[in-house]
Amino acid sequence: MTGRIKNEVNRAVQALRSLDRQVVCILAIVPLLVIAQESLGSRTLFREHLGPLLPQQWRGLAAWGWWFGMQGILGFVLPVLLLTTVFKQKPSQIGLGLGDWKLAVFLAAIYVPAVAIGTWFLSSSPEFQSKYPHYGPASFDWMVFVIYELLFLFYWVGWEYLWRGFMLFGTARVFGLYAIFIQTIPFALLHLNKPLPETILSVIGGIALGALVWRCRSFWIAVPIHAVQMLILDLWCALRSRSGINGTGLTDLMQVLGIN
Repeated sequence: MTGRIKNEVNRAVQALRSLDRQVVCILAIVPLLVIAQESLGSRTLFREHLGPLLPQQWRGLAAWGWWFGMQGILGFVLPVLLLTTVFKQKPSQIGLGLGDWKLAVFLAAIYVPAVAIGTWFLSSSPEFQSKYPHYGPASFDWMVFVIYELLFLFYWVGWEYLWRGFMLFGTARVFGLYAIFIQTIPFALLHLNKPLPETILSVIGGIALGALVWRCRSFWIAVPIHAVQMLILDLWCALRSRSGINGTGLTDLMQVLGIN
């Protein structure tokens, strides 16, 4: 019995030694970062413990700022520090370089008009209008809308780097191209509480963004693509909430934009 246990322990030790420490570390830390975001970054936590320190009129927006800020720290700042200090990775090795920026700009120029059209149709759904912008008052106050979207931008840096930087480039040394599909799984699962069309599109979007970042060798391209996509959707939904127009025709567009 003792010999068998010793044999199993030796096999386990050998198996552990064969693993890539960086990849194991990343795959173990990613879920912990998501858990930390859901707990420490919770808007409920902010409202209960930090919100009372602020004027009443700013507590709602500040709660979203807290959520966005924690995602930026947990998804970008901490992973970058881990890869550069513990694993001694260079910025260009972990997706922080400029990469093929000319290709990135070209593809973004094609993508943004398509997104503007697609989100125009999606925003006609009451389900989308009830969810976007996440902070409802931003739909009716343009100053609040601008502040909200600027705070949201830091969120996108953390959100995109967690998947398209930390997880993609951090595990590519073992998984190669399969890392594109691996990072898509948790990314899509975290969209389960979104409207069904968005949840389904998250699978396609996760693969597409992963492939784009892989090709350009830089995660930065994913930030404006995702941020602009949400900004335009928020804008359409805000304009529709203000105007009460849910149609998708050219006349409806002109009315939503206030063009007579």
